[in-house]
Amino acid sequence: MHYPLSILNLIKNLAKLPGVGEKTAERLAMHILRSPLKEAEQLAASILDIRQKVRICGLCFALSETETCHICSDPSRNTSLICVVEQPADMVAIEKSGSFEGLYHILSGVLSPMNGVGPDNIRIRELIERIREGKIKEIILATGTNVEGESTASYIAKCIEKYPVKVTRIASGVPIGGDLKYVDRVTLRRAMETRHAV
Repeated sequence: MHYPLSILNLIKNLAKLPGVGEKTAERLAMHILRSPLKEAEQLAASILDIRQKVRICGLCFALSETETCHICSDPSRNTSLICVVEQPADMVAIEKSGSFEGLYHILSGVLSPMNGVGPDNIRIRELIERIREGKIKEIILATGTNVEGESTASYIAKCIEKYPVKVTRIASGVPIGGDLKYVDRVTLRRAMETRHAV
């Protein structure tokens, strides 16, 4: 109880954030306390703002401030191409790369029977509904390369094999500049399996 109650409350609330321990929460609280009042007000307002304005896109399940996100609303996007990702952050990473011009489908998780996450707990049914509409020509499975990501990709591929869509998986392997002796076995195996002509 070395701090006033208001500071203790802020530290406690900041420590609830993922990846923020008590020491980091204390440093953040002290930073906020030393910041100009306007900065603290802007921080508080931006937190309230996202809670009040941000919703889920009705088509792809990305984060949006409107019923349909800016990607799904963009007429220049290739609507016959869908990239399936686990979370909104994965979509953002692909968008930052500038390598994809289609639409997305965000599963909001991966299959994980050990954690009680089955097909009904993620948005596979909604993906199948989008495919049934008949406008999609290719599905790119861009889930993680861990066990859950791989099993989710396999499950989805099996579920949609009866539909007339091409199903592809993002390539994975040795990173550019990577030293082979430091690359794990699974990544090396995947790199060998997805090799291509030079």
